[in-house]
Amino acid sequence: MPGSDPHDDTSADYEQFAQDRDAASVDTADIDDTTAQNLVSDLVDADVVTPVPEDQVLIHEPSGTAFDSSTQLAVFHRGWTAGRDA
Repeated sequence: MPGSDPHDDTSADYEQFAQDRDAASVDTADIDDTTAQNLVSDLVDADVVTPVPEDQVLIHEPSGTAFDSSTQLAVFHRGWTAGRDA
């Protein structure tokens, strides 16, 4: 009986998939208040986020989503950007 067919060996595919998945994941849990406020300020300056003072919310313009927390907005934006770039 001849040796195994190299086309049937999927172990390298599994490892490549795991590496691709790890490279594509974005860690959003490490956003502290200061980092979030800095990111939101940058997004406001870039017209990506619009503050609505009378409603005390921040609007993420590309998605149309409203947030009442700069940390929530920062986490959302990082995930949204990662999803869009994937």
